[in-house]
Amino acid sequence: MARTVLALAYGIAGAAHLARPGGFVAITPDWVPEPELVVALTGAAEIAGAIGLMIPPLRKAAGIGLALYALCVWPANFHHALSDIGLNGVHLSWWYHGPRLALQPIIIWWALWASGVTDWPLGRED
Repeated sequence: MARTVLALAYGIAGAAHLARPGGFVAITPDWVPEPELVVALTGAAEIAGAIGLMIPPLRKAAGIGLALYALCVWPANFHHALSDIGLNGVHLSWWYHGPRLALQPIIIWWALWASGVTDWPLGRED
């Protein structure tokens, strides 16, 4: 169940990156080259990881890839929060940013656990 929920979340997020990249481009730090291309590639990576989670021979590789992905996009989340970047004219408060930043390590763990890379601390998902 946890694997399916994670795969759905990443699939939806990946589709959003591809369908509506503007908000993702807006929160991309200035030091990232070609932000439009990076956002498109990250959307494709999310979709590929979501699919990979559901295919047993690819599951562990997908989990590692999604965990690394979540780690690599964390700077964009910090940039979004610390620079107070508004999306469609809406500035989000720390009630949004705080939990989002704090939950990123859990999302990283979730990808590793749901894919069977680790069984700590809950045992196996299967």
